Amino acid sequence: MTNRELIRKADWAVSDLVSTGGLLNPEQSNAFIRKLLIQPTLLRQVRSVTMNSPTMKINKIQFDQRILRPGVSATALSVGDRSKPITEQVELNSKEQIAEVRLPYDLIEDNIERGNIGQQTSEVTGTPSSGGIKDTIMTLIAERVALDLEELAILGDTGSGDAFLAQLDGYLIQSNANVVDNASAGISKSLFKAGLQTMPDQYLRNPSAMRHFLSTDQEISYRDNLGNRETTLGDAQIQGIAPVFGMGVPVERVSLVPNSQGLFTNPLNLIWGIHRNVHMESAKDITERVIIIVVTTRVDFLVEEVEAVVRYDNIGTP
Repeated sequence: MTNRELIRKADWAVSDLVSTGGLLNPEQSNAFIRKLLIQPTLLRQVRSVTMNSPTMKINKIQFDQRILRPGVSATALSVGDRSKPITEQVELNSKEQIAEVRLPYDLIEDNIERGNIGQQTSEVTGTPSSGGIKDTIMTLIAERVALDLEELAILGDTGSGDAFLAQLDGYLIQSNANVVDNASAGISKSLFKAGLQTMPDQYLRNPSAMRHFLSTDQEISYRDNLGNRETTLGDAQIQGIAPVFGMGVPVERVSLVPNSQGLFTNPLNLIWGIHRNVHMESAKDITERVIIIVVTTRVDFLVEEVEAVVRYDNIGTP
């Protein structure tokens, strides 16, 4: 038999398999491919404050003007020349957040990851050990809750038509004392120069601890601008992921910040008040034959010193 006849015979054999269903079905993985979420970045850097009651006052104190006077031998200062500190308060008011997910028994039993219904506990502080789809969903819930909290922290607006965001004013709305309107001029060193010049001098003592928080697209555009320079710095932006700076202050991307806005501040000036840590609880409803997963927390978000933040508006198209 010639080689051509052998090849033809092999073709017939494969055709026979296809026609008779002898080939294996397309391979299926035994686990879901988890679609990636945006990762929270700002909440990892802000200052978290534990609240022992639903509301909490944070006290501030300062001398807002000169206190030294020319001294006169053996003479006390007059009443008008004496000084006293100025005290202020800001208040955290926690709001309850809740999420509920229900998993029917048959979903747990029949999906590709499978899993056991198992004995449920009244409170879950970590990932349960039942395995399978339930563990996967528990992990996804935790990731989504973190992202939702960052969205509320940044985009909260009591004037919003979105009931979730309308619970409170977030960092962007609260940062209204120092505003740089970029008039849609686009991202450049001029924006950062204006930010530093707008910030009151007393808050610029440690620029390396401060951050320019911009959207991902704006940070990429700024890198691209630097990459156009025919210098070592320009090459580094094209070939690597070195940090970028705006007038000596690190520039960081925060995915949930809108392209049109940004913040310049020390992240520790942004407060995340926590009255109740994130609780994840699960239980079985044996009549409906579902696993119920409930996540709750009580939080608030506050700019401690509004004068120590510059908000960028109308940055322009990235």
